[in-house]
Amino acid sequence: MIALIQTIILALDIYWWLIILSAIFSWLYAFNVVNPRNQFVGTIGNFLYKVTEPALRPIRRLLPDLGGIDISPIILLLLIFFLRQFILTTVAPALI
Repeated sequence: MIALIQTIILALDIYWWLIILSAIFSWLYAFNVVNPRNQFVGTIGNFLYKVTEPALRPIRRLLPDLGGIDISPIILLLLIFFLRQFILTTVAPALI
């Protein structure tokens, strides 16, 4: 059971970093720092979008319009942090 919990925690940690990378990439793309016509850059952007958008879309629907500021990644990171801490402090000790 410990192996399953560690695997879930690792998956949450990897997804945490993918969300951060996606936010940074969107800023670089918006400020024209990266070349959007480069195939490699497009592939990375497409991958990050497809991985993070299914989790961010429901949060964006619930949030009010903040005038172009997207705080959905921050809310998702807080949810992942809460879930990770809940697993480590409540679920794991109960199973061991």
